[in-house]
Amino acid sequence: MAVFAVTTEKGPNWDDSRQIREQQAWVEHAAFADELVERGIIILGGPIGGGSDDDIALLAVEARDEPELRSIFSDDPWTVGGVFRIKEVRPWTLWLDSRRDTPEQR
Repeated sequence: MAVFAVTTEKGPNWDDSRQIREQQAWVEHAAFADELVERGIIILGGPIGGGSDDDIALLAVEARDEPELRSIFSDDPWTVGGVFRIKEVRPWTLWLDSRRDTPEQR
């Protein structure tokens, strides 16, 4: 499995008058993300600052390849509802990793 750095950004249905946890379908999106964490797909992630005002989050994601990653996120309620979208996917070789079972050890 490969690891990718994934950034997300606001989609056309992002409501700038609301905070992140007040966006449409937050509960469903959070449950979806929690399931990806439980399955080991999302290694870590969360809101990111310091970039574009449209940036939302940075994630470390494990998948076979980019098409599989994009397929997984196509089912996210926020993707389906246009609240966010994937901005960038970059391959990431983790040389420093405090987890015991790193991808290179598998």
